[in-house]
Amino acid sequence: MQGRSPQPSMELNRLLLLTSFLLHVKEDRASPTRLVCDNRLIQKYIVEAKDMEKRVGQCQALPALRCPAVLPLVDFTFQQWKSKSNETKRREILCDLALLLGAAAGAQGQVSDECGARQLSQLYRHANSFFLLLQTFSWETGHWEPSCSPHSMEQTHIPSIFLTYRQLVQGKLRFFFYDLATGSCKQGQGDSRDPPCGAQ
Repeated sequence: MQGRSPQPSMELNRLLLLTSFLLHVKEDRASPTRLVCDNRLIQKYIVEAKDMEKRVGQCQALPALRCPAVLPLVDFTFQQWKSKSNETKRREILCDLALLLGAAAGAQGQVSDECGARQLSQLYRHANSFFLLLQTFSWETGHWEPSCSPHSMEQTHIPSIFLTYRQLVQGKLRFFFYDLATGSCKQGQGDSRDPPCGAQ
């Protein structure tokens, strides 16, 4: 009986990390913010978002979408962000992710190119992981209902989907994780997180 060489792929490593992350959340709903105290986690997702954006840009001759993708407008000002509660921020990000998931799924049905389809599938998985994760963070009773109407725009260029996802992870999600960590990680956990640029 031949032994297998232990060579897990990067995708398997990401899946195992996310599974552990989600299981930890499920087992500790009373204090989900403990999971954001390690700054390396969100930085990892930012790097992956940048990598996906770069790789889709290297795909040859991606077609324009016949049915435009509806993408959220994810830009924001820091002053506006500071004035919102964590629950409002969470719901806003969930709305953005819901639109992104719909855009990625719709684009997948219109793209036959293997390179583009593969990157869209990966983006969908990553965005869906965040979508599921944020549904476990709640400061109000009741379930999140997908009835929100975020500001949006239509795009026919596939790379715009990846740009929007990267901006969301690097912007709202990064600040959201930082906000959660600020209120919980300093208590006996030796947190040494630096604030995101512009957060002073």
